[in-house]
Formats: sequence, C-alpha cells, structure tokens
Amino acid sequence: MESFTPYSALAGGLLIGLSASLLLWFNGRIAGISGIARGLISQERGEFLWRALFLAGLVAGAWLYYWLAAHAGYGDAAPHARPGFPHGLLVAAGLAVGFGTALARGCTSGHGVCGIARISVRSMVATLTFLVAGIATTYVVRHLLGVQ
Repeated sequence: MESFTPYSALAGGLLIGLSASLLLWFNGRIAGISGIARGLISQERGEFLWRALFLAGLVAGAWLYYWLAAHAGYGDAAPHARPGFPHGLLVAAGLAVGFGTALARGCTSGHGVCGIARISVRSMVATLTFLVAGIATTYVVRHLLGVQ
C-alpha cells in the first residue's frame, strides 16, 4: 500500500460522491455501475446515451489519473496490476463478481455508495455481505491456496 495518500483517497471519494449525486439529481438514477452497464446492453430507448457517457467518464477518469500521475513524476505510485498473478484466478474472480452483482441485484457502487447514503437496510446487508465475502476470498486465496 505504498501508493496510498489521504489526498488522492479524499479526492476520489469526493468525485464518486459528486458523480453519484449529480446522476441522481439530473436523471433520478442510482449510480450502480453493474446496473448501468446491464442497461447499456439491453438498449432501452432513451437510455443508451447517458449510460454510455457515464461509463466512458469512468474510463476517461482512470486514464486521466494515470496520465497525470505519469506526467507529474508519480507514474510508479499509480495502482497497477500485479505481475505474475494467475490468469485463471482473475477470470474466476471476474465471473464471481458478475454472478454476485446479479445475485445481489447491484454492486458495491449501487449498494455501498448510494444505498448506504439513502439508509437502505437492504444495501447495508448487501455491502456487509460483499465485505465478508471479499475478506473470506482473500484469506482462502492467500493462506489456503498460497497465491501471493
């Protein structure tokens, strides 16, 4: 965790909160990324543009962060994928996340950011479940399977 700084975390949290608030204010929609992506695929009439722009903003924001970090001399501080991690585990993790978000009818952004902010008991239970499952998975992968 040598790349953590409280300032970047604060800025990221403020930007996430701002984008979720603006989406709710202007569109009346919850900023659940899995739901936004799923709706993009379903191609509901009048829904494509805002969903595509929101997801493009996520990608552009990440690109901008990496670009700024590289040009400010902090290229090594930007988060990056761990080299040598088994690809099969990454694929399995992606499938598990997709299955979990479908099962929970939402993801950490929808439940954890927006749902908890609305004091939704369902979202609090879902977020607690996400956290417990993540901690358990990390324990199994690192300590039982020995993947470092």
